[in-house]
Amino acid sequence: MTDAQGTGNPEGSTDWAALSAELEQTLRLRSIPFAMKMFEHRADMEAIPRIRRPSAVHTLDQVVGQASRLGWTVGVTADDLVGAQCRAVVGLGSAKTDDWLSGRHMKGVWFEDEAGAAAHQAAMHCVPDGQFEALAVSPLASGRLGEPDIALFYATPGAMMYFINGLQWSGYKRFDWGVVGESACADSWGRALTTRTPSLSIPCFAERRYGGVLDDEMLMATPPEYLFKALAGMKALARNGFRYPFPQYGVQQDVRAGMAVSYGNG
Repeated sequence: MTDAQGTGNPEGSTDWAALSAELEQTLRLRSIPFAMKMFEHRADMEAIPRIRRPSAVHTLDQVVGQASRLGWTVGVTADDLVGAQCRAVVGLGSAKTDDWLSGRHMKGVWFEDEAGAAAHQAAMHCVPDGQFEALAVSPLASGRLGEPDIALFYATPGAMMYFINGLQWSGYKRFDWGVVGESACADSWGRALTTRTPSLSIPCFAERRYGGVLDDEMLMATPPEYLFKALAGMKALARNGFRYPFPQYGVQQDVRAGMAVSYGNG
């Protein structure tokens, strides 16, 4: 990503602080955008400036929450995560064993039978095992991860719709996202890491209980280059009078005047 994208510095590298601030302001975000990066070697993760290492066992949802809610830069290995479900999504610790694939640990808890639990495990987007030893999350504005693998942010459904409208302004593409239910981090950071495309998710129970995600928040995870595309699109929409938050027109008003502005006379 370069200065030509509109958020770079004179040397050509990305001004992450400016990019983050523009995203926060445009979408009226209540928590900060953050980034995630995978590392083949643990030592490279531990060399990040001001990196924090957990002193207790966490869910990955908690680690993500520490970046998005507290502004921390945190690095983890498989040993820092509570179990195979967290590790499997990001490919740490060779967690995708036959036992994990069977889903039997979720039978009778989240799914009625083992067949349903196994189908759920198979439906998840997960980074392949054996490629990485560690990952780090950090506020996007800090720039501590260099070029991150993905950028993420929490927002209301209305803000997410506006972000998607921005992505679709130029070079329209339909987005089709799924919901695995529990373990929905596979719908967001798992999917974005593996498919290299924007991935919207409805955060699951664990993200809300352990990660501090609010009841009205959704999560977008995307390779960073899509942030530039969405911001450029939202600027174009703003010039046409479309800005977030969307003003309410009224459920009893004559709609014709408003529709003529938003959709033309056709």
